[in-house]
Amino acid sequence: MPLEIQVTETGPIPIAARLHSDAVVSRSKPKSRERYPFLDFLRAVASQLIVWHHLSFYGPLPETAYPLAPHLLDWLARYARMAVQVFFVLGGFFTARSLTRSKPLTGAVILSTMWQRYRRIGTPYLVALTVAIFANALARRWMQHEAISDSPSVGQLLAHAAFLHDILGYPALTAGIWYLAIDFQLFFLCLLTFAGAEIWARRRGDTSSDAVPRLVLKVLAPLALGSLFWFNRHPKYDAWAIYFVGSYFLGIVLHEFLEGRLRLSWAASYFGLVVLAAIVDPRPRLLVAAVTAMIVFAAARTGIMQKWPTNNVVNYFGRISYSLFLIHFPVLLVVNAWGAVRFTASPAMALAGLLLAYGLSVLAGILLYHGVESRVR
Repeated sequence: MPLEIQVTETGPIPIAARLHSDAVVSRSKPKSRERYPFLDFLRAVASQLIVWHHLSFYGPLPETAYPLAPHLLDWLARYARMAVQVFFVLGGFFTARSLTRSKPLTGAVILSTMWQRYRRIGTPYLVALTVAIFANALARRWMQHEAISDSPSVGQLLAHAAFLHDILGYPALTAGIWYLAIDFQLFFLCLLTFAGAEIWARRRGDTSSDAVPRLVLKVLAPLALGSLFWFNRHPKYDAWAIYFVGSYFLGIVLHEFLEGRLRLSWAASYFGLVVLAAIVDPRPRLLVAAVTAMIVFAAARTGIMQKWPTNNVVNYFGRISYSLFLIHFPVLLVVNAWGAVRFTASPAMALAGLLLAYGLSVLAGILLYHGVESRVR
């Protein structure tokens, strides 16, 4: 999913026995579904950090509770949002994984693939967006705050439904949905690149099973470098996929290296360029992406990707991470508005209000997951 926040993909990860192995996976291989508990764990941690970033940043409750934990709330407000880089790296990893195992990308398959993706991530998103509209209307009755959106216009609703709100200049109706729009753009970019690579490989008469992934890497690498050293340095591009390609491509590189289609020297070189870009123009978010890639690499090489953690609660939080990501902000907005006159008498009461908002957000995420997301997945 977003992220891709999707937590299941097709087939096991065949880790190359040798760094320069020629082992490849057929793109017509029958699909199976398998969970990766370690990646669920990463998603669980990242989604929790994003929830607490919003809890610490928006509304009167964190302002009142601030004296109780100033350093923690400052850290959450400033740095926890960078956890979205985990989703970018994993999104690139899973996109490469699914597209290298897909059937030949004809026009019909491309349309079908985009529709299936929109249905999978868009259905729970549209439900959460509807909840957000009502939550904003309810919150306006209790308080005035910059986090509360005005009643949406028809154009604003259509732009949100098409993931075009940022590009068209409409204010977001809820927090975090910019990521969904970017993730959709990135997937579409990769899908078209894979399709173009298939056509080019056929015309060249290259029928080897790794021809298409190899061409895709050659096409996306210049875009990724342009992103790292130019586009990602200028916020005016942040409504477009090009701003984030550098982190997403890191996940693709990681996947291709683990599959044995990319030499260690090339994978290490790109990883080094990510770190260099983060140093040349200090961007801690790129360092978070690099650390995420290293952690996933270590998990794959040590064999814990599919074996750890075994804690069912942690794994469950990983599964509901997308639904929690979608629904938590409308919940905390309403709790903040309602608690503006009930929980701001003291810092302790405000902290209790934040904990209430968190608990209700988790409950709402569970309901959205079982009521909608798991049904369309």
